[in-house]
Amino acid sequence: MAQPIPFQYPERINLARTPTPLEKMERLSEKFGVEIFFKRDDYTGTELSGNKVRKLEFILHHAVALGADTVITCGGAQSNHCRATAFAAKRLGLKVVLLLRTPDPDQPPPPEANILLDRLAGATIIWITPEQYQQRDQYFAWQAEQLVAAGACPYIIPEGGSTALGAWGYVATVEELVNDVTELDGSDSVPTTVISAVGSGGTTAGLVMGNKLFDSGFRVVGVNVCDDKDYFQKVVGTILNDFQDRYLAQPVVVTPEDIEILDGYVGKGYALSQTEELEAIRDLARLEGVVLDPVYTGKAYYAMISELEKNPDCFGPRIIFIHTGGLFGLFSIAEQMAEIL
Repeated sequence: MAQPIPFQYPERINLARTPTPLEKMERLSEKFGVEIFFKRDDYTGTELSGNKVRKLEFILHHAVALGADTVITCGGAQSNHCRATAFAAKRLGLKVVLLLRTPDPDQPPPPEANILLDRLAGATIIWITPEQYQQRDQYFAWQAEQLVAAGACPYIIPEGGSTALGAWGYVATVEELVNDVTELDGSDSVPTTVISAVGSGGTTAGLVMGNKLFDSGFRVVGVNVCDDKDYFQKVVGTILNDFQDRYLAQPVVVTPEDIEILDGYVGKGYALSQTEELEAIRDLARLEGVVLDPVYTGKAYYAMISELEKNPDCFGPRIIFIHTGGLFGLFSIAEQMAEIL
């Protein structure tokens, strides 16, 4: 495939086990009458499992290059990004401060699942309310000021690592996907739709930009797990604009149609699961032996199969579902899962 826009990757630290496999879901494909593949980014590493570490390879290289000794980031109580950041930072000898969102900071959630792993990695956890989380940039600044006053050199990583620099992780993933598809098809490529969950926008931004840079011809579809279509089109568009300003000498034309968000599957809200979503997770585990998470991949997968049930041709003859990891999140809802087992 042609590469119409010249570019050079920023430097990165090798943390993820990549390239990840592309696996065909044989029984799922037979059920819906289309080819369905999973890009197994849940295989990027046990502690680092998922899409977050691909972004962190670039972000943490920048942090180390600036002389940082502490990273600060944020997320929900069971944030996969925060857990991955905690372990990736420890591999580099960095301290970690996590701003985690919870309704009542005086009574935080129990140390289970990702929270347990955060503590195992020695991260400092600061609990804040959802209202305070809306002002997280101010809280980042306050924590950074305190660390500087104590003689530390902090580096702030925004929510989900969803920055222009972090987006390079999924530009690189598109390069892997181009190679994956070439191995499947040779020169006669099958129209392919790439589907992923959207929680902070960085993964989708990288997929959209990689699609342009490698002229892959994929249809990129993001399933929002919070907020709505308009919100994420703006967020992804902002990341893409920043990406171009920072890294590309030659502009890339990105239209609103390139940022395709499949809305309507947020359900009860971020990190809140409906019975039908959990049943979809259960059924896939029993059909293909693949485990999804309840916050991201479970919602995105449920959206995908729901659309396929309405119209098997809606995504074309081939789907690549990006499995962005998050297995540990299931352990925080064990009682809810038990009801459908």
